[in-house]
Amino acid sequence: MKKFLRITAYIATAVILLILIAATYVSVALPNVGPAPKDLVVDVTPEKVAHGRYLAYHVMMCVDCHSVRDFSQFSGPPLQNTLTAGGEIFDQRMGFPGIFISPNITPYGIGDWTDGEIFRLITTGVRKDGSPIFPIMPYHSYGTIDAEDIESVIAFLRTLEPIETDHPKSKADFPFNFILRTLPKKAQLTKKPSPSDQVAYGGYLVSAAACADCHTKFENGDFVGDRLAGGRTFEFPEGVLTSPNLTPHESGIGNWTKDMFIQRFKMYENEHMTAPEVKPGEFQTIMPWVMYAGMKEPDLESIFAYLKSLKPVENYVEKFKPNS
Repeated sequence: MKKFLRITAYIATAVILLILIAATYVSVALPNVGPAPKDLVVDVTPEKVAHGRYLAYHVMMCVDCHSVRDFSQFSGPPLQNTLTAGGEIFDQRMGFPGIFISPNITPYGIGDWTDGEIFRLITTGVRKDGSPIFPIMPYHSYGTIDAEDIESVIAFLRTLEPIETDHPKSKADFPFNFILRTLPKKAQLTKKPSPSDQVAYGGYLVSAAACADCHTKFENGDFVGDRLAGGRTFEFPEGVLTSPNLTPHESGIGNWTKDMFIQRFKMYENEHMTAPEVKPGEFQTIMPWVMYAGMKEPDLESIFAYLKSLKPVENYVEKFKPNS
């Protein structure tokens, strides 16, 4: 019996040591995406700033997350006095494994960051100090687009007026605080296709906008559904939102015309940053329609062409189910 207990103790000790070694490795060695580009200096030209502003407001949605959204209005448009100052909270009430707060991306928040450090953060999810961010910011998608577009966003951020804030730091729950360190990967940047190739260019924009992050079924920390076929759920105080199918099946956009698609995005174009009030129990969405209304029509046409080129996937969803 004593021999059995000694063997059990040895095994338990060995397991504990392996866990400690693994935890130490994850804590010290990861994430490992390489250093921030030291020689990167972005030219802050009017052209780059204008393009970066367009991407940040209307395609990549940087401003959408790095502001506080007003969900008393449809689609939660950002509050004007919080634009780019951060403060939006993503926590356990929404199904997140921790409390994650969007940071201030004005010069008050990132003024002492180099262009290379900002570039690495956007494309790999690794901060200036080497720690990882939660992938509510879709850095996995941003890491697949053109470096010139990332640089344009950086140029735009450099022109912002500093806004003083005092946001708490984000904090992941255990054991996700360890898992989080394993998520960043080295960027796999690509060249932007010519807009004349609508399908390829539309696919590029879909990656830049990270459409698949919301429009793909997601369970237990991983994507489990067909890409862009919808089915991911999001919890609201009044009910559960399920993302719709974007493939060309009749359960998705199979019966949509190009004009219908464009008009849907342009609903709030002439009411910039305004949207109808949403009463308790009414349909609500996290889709930032008000901000997407500023997307250029040729870009929307290309996105539609790309979505129509996808394999049709049957997936009927109930978009919003109020809590009983």
